[in-house]
Amino acid sequence: MQRLINAQDRILESTSLNQKRYLFDSLDFEQQLIAITGQRGTGKTTMLLQKVKENRASGKYLYVSADSLFIYNLKLHEVALNHYENGGEYLYIDEIHKYENWSGEIKHIYDSIPKLNVLFTGSSILDILKGYGDISRRAVPYILHGLSFREYLNFELKLNLPQVDFKTICEGKFNLEIEKPLFHFKNYLEKGYYPFYKEKSFELKMHQVINAIMEVDLVHYLDLKPSTIIKLKKLLQLISASVPFKPNISKLAEKTNISRNLMVEYFNYLERAGLIKQLTSSAKGIQGLAKPEKVYLDNTSLIYTLVGEQNSDIGNVRETFFVSQVSTQKEISIPLKGDFLIEDTIFEIGGQNKKMSNYKDLPKVILAKDDITSAYQNQIPLYQFGFLY
Repeated sequence: MQRLINAQDRILESTSLNQKRYLFDSLDFEQQLIAITGQRGTGKTTMLLQKVKENRASGKYLYVSADSLFIYNLKLHEVALNHYENGGEYLYIDEIHKYENWSGEIKHIYDSIPKLNVLFTGSSILDILKGYGDISRRAVPYILHGLSFREYLNFELKLNLPQVDFKTICEGKFNLEIEKPLFHFKNYLEKGYYPFYKEKSFELKMHQVINAIMEVDLVHYLDLKPSTIIKLKKLLQLISASVPFKPNISKLAEKTNISRNLMVEYFNYLERAGLIKQLTSSAKGIQGLAKPEKVYLDNTSLIYTLVGEQNSDIGNVRETFFVSQVSTQKEISIPLKGDFLIEDTIFEIGGQNKKMSNYKDLPKVILAKDDITSAYQNQIPLYQFGFLY
């Protein structure tokens, strides 16, 4: 146990408390069992360490990483019991999916030490979902998304800009009072989704994140062969190069050598891994349920990483940003006319060439534009949808 405490203390020394993610303040840390999932690289580990460091003097908190060498010869329940019997009240377990039979251990801790608050994270949402059956009714789940545009501005400019609800933005009642918002928005689109955007090795780290998802998480979850991973990488590349991607299952099967029967299933795996987002048609029917109407990369930083700035289609970047930010709060579907349907409103995404006159036949339309800085009638600055969380 002392080795675990010493390891925690060494990590805490280099943990900064300056920049905290949105979930830090909204999460109820007093719940008995909390599960935090999300894409690799979004800051789950840092958030846990910040909470422990804030309360370090109390001695009631213990942080352990499930892939630590010190854990391999220990049962998680033994660690939890020892911590509790020595006055501990909070146990934070990072990357839980790397511990064999983790769900059984967590269930045992939950049932036998009810006064111990346990929080666990998983670098891959795939593994969390796979092992979640025994504890799904016990754990309170949270998802940590990548940086919103709001968080990016707060980190970059050392501000404290608040969240803005969807209704306020759509009604044109939100006004961002900072200099050069479009300049910051452009920078965010390129790198800002990930908390490590300032690192000199950003591009290298992005490729490491993508490769880890493809070559570690997906392999573990699906028990895939190397040849299949190559096919999945090719599929991801085809999606990233499209504007946006409208799946033709037959053609995709031909280009990737993935069978038609498996194609939709593979799309679902890529989405669970946090690499893509799928949208279905607003029209009901079997066809709409069988395959997605459009497929986007999960966020704009992935676009610039996979295809580069020169090859990034601005229309695709705009739509990807909108889907990335708004899908965290609202259900989005593809209407018969217009880009997106949310509840009873059509959203059209574009720039200065988008005109309201083109949508007179539609009852309720909002134009989200990337080249305006304030709302006017039904025209809303696109970047404002980055303030939802």
